[in-house]
Amino acid sequence: MATVEEDDFVDDQFESLIVFPEDVQNAIEQVLPSEDPLDKPDFNPVDYINTLFPTEQSLSNIDQVVGKIKQKIWRLDDEIRTVVRGQTNVGEEGRHALEEAQRAIQDLFSKIKDIKDKAEKSEEMVKEITRDIKQLDHAKKHLTASITTLNHLHMLVGGVESLTLMTQKRQYGEAANLLQGVLNVLDHFERYMEIPQIKQLADRIKQIQSELSTQIIADFEEAFQGSGAKFGPSNKKQLHDACFVVNILDPKVKRDLLNWFVKLQLSEYLVLFAEDQEVAWLDKIDRRYAWIKRALVDFEEKFGHLFPPNWEVSERICVEFCHITRKELSKVMQKRRMEIDVKLLLFAIQRTSNFESLIAKRFTGVTLQKTQPKTTSANVSTAPASTNPFEEAATNPFEQTPDKSGEEETKSNAESLALFTGIISQCFEAHLNVYIENQDRNLAELISRFQADIQAHGTPRMDGEENSNVLPSCADLFVFYKKCMVQCSQLSTGQPLLDLTKTFQKYLKEYAHRILLANLPKVSKDTSNISSASGLIQSILKEGEVTKFTEEEQCRICSLLCTAEYCMDTTQQLEEKLREKVDMQLKSSVALNAEQDMFHSVISSCIQLLVQDLETACEPALTAMTKMPWSNIEAVGDQSGYVTAITSHLKANIPIIRDNLASSRKYFTQFCVKFANSFIPKFNGTLYKCRPSNTVAAEQLLLDTHSLKTVLLELPGLGSQVSRKAPASYIKIVVKGMTKAEMILKVVMSPHHPPQEFVDSFIRLLSGSDINDFQKILEMKGLRRGDQNSLLEMFRARVPVSSILASTSPGGMPTSAAAVTSQMPSSAPEPESSRIRKLEKLIKKRI
Repeated sequence: MATVEEDDFVDDQFESLIVFPEDVQNAIEQVLPSEDPLDKPDFNPVDYINTLFPTEQSLSNIDQVVGKIKQKIWRLDDEIRTVVRGQTNVGEEGRHALEEAQRAIQDLFSKIKDIKDKAEKSEEMVKEITRDIKQLDHAKKHLTASITTLNHLHMLVGGVESLTLMTQKRQYGEAANLLQGVLNVLDHFERYMEIPQIKQLADRIKQIQSELSTQIIADFEEAFQGSGAKFGPSNKKQLHDACFVVNILDPKVKRDLLNWFVKLQLSEYLVLFAEDQEVAWLDKIDRRYAWIKRALVDFEEKFGHLFPPNWEVSERICVEFCHITRKELSKVMQKRRMEIDVKLLLFAIQRTSNFESLIAKRFTGVTLQKTQPKTTSANVSTAPASTNPFEEAATNPFEQTPDKSGEEETKSNAESLALFTGIISQCFEAHLNVYIENQDRNLAELISRFQADIQAHGTPRMDGEENSNVLPSCADLFVFYKKCMVQCSQLSTGQPLLDLTKTFQKYLKEYAHRILLANLPKVSKDTSNISSASGLIQSILKEGEVTKFTEEEQCRICSLLCTAEYCMDTTQQLEEKLREKVDMQLKSSVALNAEQDMFHSVISSCIQLLVQDLETACEPALTAMTKMPWSNIEAVGDQSGYVTAITSHLKANIPIIRDNLASSRKYFTQFCVKFANSFIPKFNGTLYKCRPSNTVAAEQLLLDTHSLKTVLLELPGLGSQVSRKAPASYIKIVVKGMTKAEMILKVVMSPHHPPQEFVDSFIRLLSGSDINDFQKILEMKGLRRGDQNSLLEMFRARVPVSSILASTSPGGMPTSAAAVTSQMPSSAPEPESSRIRKLEKLIKKRI
């Protein structure tokens, strides 16, 4: 018995030893994959035996199966013994391998040391062999340098003698080549200047250069200046060769020679156009530019071949002419300042700009880049070819249309045009106040003409999608602005352009006040006869009781609104263009935000007028709503007359406003939102004034309210052939406001007995209301004063509870009649709740 227990203990211990963790078992399966059922971690002996012997007949083979299992056990035992024996020899083999590796490393170290010793001996042998070769190499280098130096010295001495002779004979062509070679050879003796003979040769070369510069300048002066000036074929060749010598001499020689020659060519100009001459004034400025054109043509014909092309003598003469002209014009204009008028100034500016564009095409501006910085403040950008890009009335003049033709040519000329633009015309900058003042007068006349035009012809109407109701005058104004801006920026991008910006601001305000605000129709209404109306329907439909805008006035308001929107958007682009053109340090001074805000206020005024006019049209119907005999209503019928009147007014006015604001859809939406925000509270206030003393009257009001809510939800699309969903923001406002009206009537329809449930119903349906609203509800129900007081006291006691309910309510006020019905007191009398459900069915049926 004890043996059996020990065997069980061993079996349990064996089973616990072969149970591996899941990650270990997965690793074993990856290293030793097996399909044998005995290797499975979830091996079940019973299932395995049942698999081997599924039936009783299969038990006849049990001896054979047992034999196979024993053979398998023997094989496993044998494999285990082999592995165990192999592991016992691993340590000994590892030690032998380590000792072999250590012996191999020692052998390797000894071999490396032998190789290093042999390499050092080889290096010593190479040094011994090459020592004599290096000495010979150094000797060869020194000998070669000595021979080269002697050759250079011979060349230098011979060159100096030859240069002396050529200078005396004025053989400048040969002297130019020889001088350059002598200077190059002299550079090799820079290290030997302490040697007296070398120093003497260097001084002699400098003396020859000085003699050449003095002699060449004297030859030019003799050829071009004085009574004995002579310029024949022999002189041309000699002076032409002399220019190449000058290129080699000190740069100052070339600079002095060119300055002398340029002044000589312009000496006649200084005399002809002196300050006291009649042709010096601005009205004859063309003669200055005609003179320089003739002078340049004459120079090219006579002396163009004399100077090297890279000297750019023609450009130097023209540039010096521009500098002289700018100074002379400044002096003349300062002296005769009072005689300058805008026509004369613009004439001179135009002619000068044309001349600057001409020389920019003719010359590259290389002399300007090398000799002087660009000091003009004129804008370097090219002006557009057309000053009026408008083809339609309401096109934006500041939207640039890309012109790909000639784009490469324009790019190639941009640099030279940037250099020459303003080289003369910057002298006019000090007198641009005359131009600014003239533009001020022109804009004043333009605004007056716009004012007369709108009074004579009125405002345009929207007629189809292609036509616009924007005033043509606003496009004309901005076209004029663009023309002035481009013209002024060609002259100056400094303070004058900033002064012009202030003028723009002045007349943007003038346009907003004199053209837009001044032409808005005036609001006037007369409601004195409404209170004395003899009948309900007559008070609703009677004409003349309320003065409202005519269709023409509504179209005018829409036209002025669209014009103000165009002006606001274009003013922003005008500001961007001005910032692009004005000098960097003045960019912060260009700000048209006030003018944009002003046009936005015009838009707000237009929307407010339209909203006020539509409200005025609905006021008689709201007044009639309070005068209806609600206590006499015995059955719920169709919608009341005041709802029909309001609906007819909306259907008559909304399509006109929507069609005339087709190009300003966002402001039409804004108009609808403002009307809903204004009309719905007024309707709710009127609702409190009604006295439905019975439930039937309250049901009729609820039906009317729902009908009006349906109309308001469809307000943006009333009378439209295109079905368009109203904006979500507008729908939210209408649903919130009109749902409150429905809740008011729901509370009125609720029985006030028991009082506690009535107060609970009010708090639940009108959670955001106060005691004043509660009192109005009680007055609508027509309760006696005593009943009102008791309910008011009960409400005051529940106010904290109502505030808690309001703060903890996740959804706020109910937004549908179904939600409100679900929140009605469950203990309300059955007849009342059934009447409410019946009324809701009637409303849904009408929808």
